[in-house]
Amino acid sequence: MTVDRAVRGARKETDDTLTISNERRVTGRWNDPALPAPVRAQVLLDAMTDAEKVRQLGSSWPGHDTAGDVAPMQETFREAETFDEAIVGGLGHLTRVFGTAPIDPEAGRQRLAAAQTRVVSANRFGIPAIAHEECLTGFTTWQATVYPTPLALAATWDPGLVRRMAAAIGSDMAAAGVHQGLAPVLDVVRDYRWGRVEETLGEDPYLVSELGLAYVEGLQSAGVIATVKHFAGYSASRAARNHAPAVVGPREFADVVLVPFEKAVVAGRAGSVMNAYNDVDGVPCGADETLLTDLLRDSWGFEGTVVSDYWSIAFLATLHRVAADVPSAAQAALRAGIDVELPHTSGYGEPLLAMVRDGRVAPELLDRAVLRVLTQKAELGLLDPGWDPGRYTATPDLDSPRNRDIARRLAEESIVLLDNGSDVLPLAGPRSIAVIGPAADEARCLFGCYSFPNHVLPHHPELPLGLEAPTVLDAIRREFPGSAVHHEIGCPITGDDRSGIDAAVAAAAGADLTLLVVGDRSGMFGHGTSGEGCDVATLNLPGVQDDLVEAVLATARQAVLLVVSGRPYAIGRHARAADATLQAFFPGEEGAAAIAGVLSGRINPSGRLPVQIPGDEAGQPGTYLAPPLALKSDGVSNIDPTPAFPFGHGMSYSTFRIQDVRTAEDVVAVDGLITVQATVTNTGARAGTCVPQLYLTDPVASVTRPVRQLIGFTRVDLAAGETRTVRFTVHADMTSFTGRDLRRRVEPGHVILTVARSAGDPGSSAEVRLVGDTRIVDHTRTMRVPGTVLAD
Repeated sequence: MTVDRAVRGARKETDDTLTISNERRVTGRWNDPALPAPVRAQVLLDAMTDAEKVRQLGSSWPGHDTAGDVAPMQETFREAETFDEAIVGGLGHLTRVFGTAPIDPEAGRQRLAAAQTRVVSANRFGIPAIAHEECLTGFTTWQATVYPTPLALAATWDPGLVRRMAAAIGSDMAAAGVHQGLAPVLDVVRDYRWGRVEETLGEDPYLVSELGLAYVEGLQSAGVIATVKHFAGYSASRAARNHAPAVVGPREFADVVLVPFEKAVVAGRAGSVMNAYNDVDGVPCGADETLLTDLLRDSWGFEGTVVSDYWSIAFLATLHRVAADVPSAAQAALRAGIDVELPHTSGYGEPLLAMVRDGRVAPELLDRAVLRVLTQKAELGLLDPGWDPGRYTATPDLDSPRNRDIARRLAEESIVLLDNGSDVLPLAGPRSIAVIGPAADEARCLFGCYSFPNHVLPHHPELPLGLEAPTVLDAIRREFPGSAVHHEIGCPITGDDRSGIDAAVAAAAGADLTLLVVGDRSGMFGHGTSGEGCDVATLNLPGVQDDLVEAVLATARQAVLLVVSGRPYAIGRHARAADATLQAFFPGEEGAAAIAGVLSGRINPSGRLPVQIPGDEAGQPGTYLAPPLALKSDGVSNIDPTPAFPFGHGMSYSTFRIQDVRTAEDVVAVDGLITVQATVTNTGARAGTCVPQLYLTDPVASVTRPVRQLIGFTRVDLAAGETRTVRFTVHADMTSFTGRDLRRRVEPGHVILTVARSAGDPGSSAEVRLVGDTRIVDHTRTMRVPGTVLAD
């Protein structure tokens, strides 16, 4: 029997919780908003048939057949059911009504409302679907603000501003009728060659967790469910290939990979988790009960929903081959703990219903997942009496002045001045500027792969961007109106066309100042140089851009190198040859103006690297978070992984001194508090922002430990000549790590606490001795180090 027939033939029962209000609509205690959401969900669950329950675990993607290449292998998994067929008896999720094709905000709101009206009318309880959208760099829909990519957000080291951005994104989505956002990405970078580095918040688990927590809190403050992803190990893939097996041991998994997810769930109460595509040691995450149930729910106390990454349930059969077919894959995923199948129903439809009925799937497993979905719908108000899909009043301006102001501030704080050895910056209005490079006059080079302009608009070349986004060339002309500005592309971003290099060299030779703008254009599945499915074999600049840079730098009178990219590239030799070097990780629609403002000095740069910039080795450098033998080892290995610019590095037009680091205690119990203070002085001639970073070193431990590990940071605004005191309150829990027995522990012994400007800066240090017996700690441990700037 089909789900459709089963629902239509369901027996209409009447008891104290269920009444027939009309021929199709049934009401009951689940509609009472005065009752707790779990109670309402349980009462509704008890009133449902198995067929109706199954429908709450599925999804439908209206318009999917006309979408371009916006999800992995989507051509392989075209939706079997029409939308009208998919909604009969109920629907769990509506997939990307806004983000599939260009649609203006009001038309999108009406389309979503119409779809919800059909969903409500097609099931006897009148239950709407949860509408979800991508929101990694903003609400992924046409004409909506494109904020900086997450790697650029991480370069701000500013959780408060990230929280504001996420709240703005959430308010725009909520006004349009969207209930769930598929962000943030909490994967910690392990290999810069991975295409999705741009989507991450960097290579340090503490930085990722702090900024990820801010995003979760901001989005959910607007009533939109945050979906943390990809759980877990996705960024540790072998050879940095998308979907490849994760190469990670259990201690690295616990101490690096899991930390941001743990904080988002425990401290941020994230409403949803999305499984990762990869396997870890042969077990696909989508079928891993130890990960999705034992750890996530039983240990961490997660109460939300686990949603599948798109088609990841089917992938258990088609790619991982741990299931014979899609029904078996659905059985494994449900048992593991995946509650909702996205982006449309495959295994969680007819196959799941059949397995429940013949006993292959226990009814308790079905009820467990459905109860979680219904509880979430009750919390969202979707079960309230009189809920009307027309209630949402989306703003006609999804790129509002509020949004653009936040985008501007984020972009300005994200630009990293890597080097200014010749003091060429800030520019003093050169008479002539040669702007050279393939990223100089292309707005889409400012955006990440999940921005609407790069994610969807390439399939609609007849349409404009839908928002104002000046290019770097535009911004330079506006910033320096008295300068003669000449532009040469030099070479394309990809390919081996060198025909424009001679013209670029000639332009550089004739200009007072040359600005070289190189880097990436983000895309999807090989249609870009960065982004999902755009992995690389080496960290050379794409195409022949290295040749362009070398030729121009050999000729230019003065040259500034600007890399606008989604990953760090091995530019060490170029930085040594340039007079100044800047890094901008896809800074969004306000990014070009921010870059120009830094060049002119209108903006004093404060960005800090969330990833290292590799040196001259373009192969596979490791991240900064490494034990001694992973760093430069003379006499051990001939390969030098020392970066050109270390994690946390960033210069300013001010200079700063960090000194006098001291602790209030020399000896602290293994469950005690350490108070670390340092003085920070602006020794420059103008106001600026310093980012003091607190690093932990554990000289002797029972397992190898990183030489340095970030455990705290803050931003300090200082006037010229001003000195402020910064205080960090460090619980001994922050020294914990996973031991040989795979339990997290705080060990007695000496630790060194260093306040520095980067992971490569010697900084100023203090040593503390932890005393007492080894403590075993869990998810209830302290996971944050507050940083306070003391009053004068």
